[in-house]
Amino acid sequence: MRNPFLYADYPDPDVIRVGNRYYMITTTMHVFPGGDLLTSTDLVHWELCCHVFDRLDSTPAQRMEQGHIYGKGMWAASLRYHQGMFHIFFVCNDTGRSYHYTAEKPEGPWTHHPVEGFYHDASIIFDDDGKVYLAYGNREIRIVEMEPDLSRPKADGLNRVALRDEGNLILGFEGTHIYKRGGKYYLFMIHWPKDGHARRTQACYVADRLTGEFHGKDILDDDMGFFNQGVAQGAMVDTPDGRWYAILFQDHGACGRMPVLMPMRWKDDFPVIDCAPPVLEGFPAPDVPLRPLISSDDLRGDQLADWWQWNHEPDLRRVECTPDGLLLRPAGAAQGPEFARNTLTQRTSGPRCAFEVTLDASGLLPRCRAGLMALQSQYAACLVERRPEGFHLLLETKTDAPAIIAELPLPSPIVRLRAEFDFTDMRDNVRFFLRQEDGWQPMGPEHQLVYTLEHFMGCRIGLACYSMLPMNNSYAVFTDFTYSSDHIASVSI
Repeated sequence: MRNPFLYADYPDPDVIRVGNRYYMITTTMHVFPGGDLLTSTDLVHWELCCHVFDRLDSTPAQRMEQGHIYGKGMWAASLRYHQGMFHIFFVCNDTGRSYHYTAEKPEGPWTHHPVEGFYHDASIIFDDDGKVYLAYGNREIRIVEMEPDLSRPKADGLNRVALRDEGNLILGFEGTHIYKRGGKYYLFMIHWPKDGHARRTQACYVADRLTGEFHGKDILDDDMGFFNQGVAQGAMVDTPDGRWYAILFQDHGACGRMPVLMPMRWKDDFPVIDCAPPVLEGFPAPDVPLRPLISSDDLRGDQLADWWQWNHEPDLRRVECTPDGLLLRPAGAAQGPEFARNTLTQRTSGPRCAFEVTLDASGLLPRCRAGLMALQSQYAACLVERRPEGFHLLLETKTDAPAIIAELPLPSPIVRLRAEFDFTDMRDNVRFFLRQEDGWQPMGPEHQLVYTLEHFMGCRIGLACYSMLPMNNSYAVFTDFTYSSDHIASVSI
C-alpha cells in the first residue's frame, strides 16, 4: 500500500476513533452535498460514511446565481465524539460564519446549530471538568472557552492568545488541532517557514494547563522525496492496542491534497514522527467490499449514488434521474463551463486515471453545450454544441482566458467521450478522446492542469450541460459513466 493512502483530494483531515472504528472529516469547499465523513477499521482502507450537509445557507453565490464560492465554502473541520454525540465544527469563508453539526450516529442525520463568531480552522476540546474550548486562528492561535452547546463564547471565560508564529514565514500557524493526553494540552499545527527547506512543516506545542505557556517545535519536516511538498496539517489518533499515528496531508499538484499516514511515538510526553513512509506495510485489504469513493455508474436509476457531488448548490428541478440516463438541463445562463450550475462531479485520482461517458446531445438547442469536463480554475472541457448546420464537438480550455482550441463536426449527436489524466510526478495533464469506429480519436492536444488558490481544490471530472442564453428547455442525457485507475489499491472502485 502506497502513501498517500488515498491518492485523491481529501485535504485538512481530522480523525477520531470511537471503539474499533475510525472516522475522518475532510474539506469540501464549493461542492454539495459536502462535509465528507469517511470511516475505516484500520486507518488505511476508507469508505464514505455520509455527507454531513446537503447545503449550507443557499446564498446566491453558493447557488452560482450571483457570483460563486470557488476557493471558499467549507474549510477545515474539527471532528469530536463526546458523551454519545458526534460533533463537527467548521467555518464557511464566503459567509464568514461558523457551523456546528451534531449527530448521535456518524451516518446521521446531522443537526445544524447556530454559532456566534468566526473561528478560523477551529478545533474542539471537551475538557475533563465539563468545560469546552476552541483553539483557532492563523499565525496567532487563540483558545476561547465556549458555552457548553458551542453557541457562543462564554462570558468571562478563558479567551487568550496561546501562541504567535513569528519570524521569516510564508504561512503562520494554522490548521490547529487541540488534544489532552496525560493531563497535558497539545496544539498540533501546520506552518510554512521561509528558512531551511522552505516547505510546510508540522509543529506541536504542549502546556500543563490551558492558561499556561506552550512550549514546542516542529516535529516533521519531510516531503517524502516529492518536489519539496511538505507533509503537514491534520490529526493524531491512537489505536485500540495503544499505537499512535498522525494523519496529515501533502500537496500533489493538480490532483489535490492527499492524506498521509505516519507512525507516531511519544518521548518525554512529546510526540515524535520519524518520517513519512512511502509504503505502508501490515494493512491487508478488508474482507468485505467498501463503499466506493470514486466509481463507475451507468446513471440509469431513480437517484444518484453518493459518490457524486455537484459543483455549487444544484437546482434539482433541472435534473432528472431516469431509467434511460441522467437528464441535465441548463440552470440559468453561463458563459462557460466553469460557471455552469448543475455540473455533476467526482474526484480524480492519481497517478493516472480515466473516465468515459456516453452523451446524447440531441435535446440541445442552439447556444447550448454539454459534455465532459476537467474542472479546475485552468479547466478543459470536451463539449458538444448544436449549430444550425449540425452538431460540433469542441475542446475548450482555460489558461489565461477561455478559448476553443479544437473543433470537429459530428455525424450524430450521440457520442462516447473519454478523458485521460496523468498526475505522475506532477505532470498534471488531461487529454480528451472521441470514440470512432476504428478506435479513440484524440480531441486536440493535452492540456496542462494547475492547482491554484482560485479554486483551492484538486481537479474533478464533471458532467456539464449549460446554455449561454437564459434558461430554456434544452437538455442532455448522460449514460454509462466509467472510471479506471492504476492506483486502485487506494481508491475503491
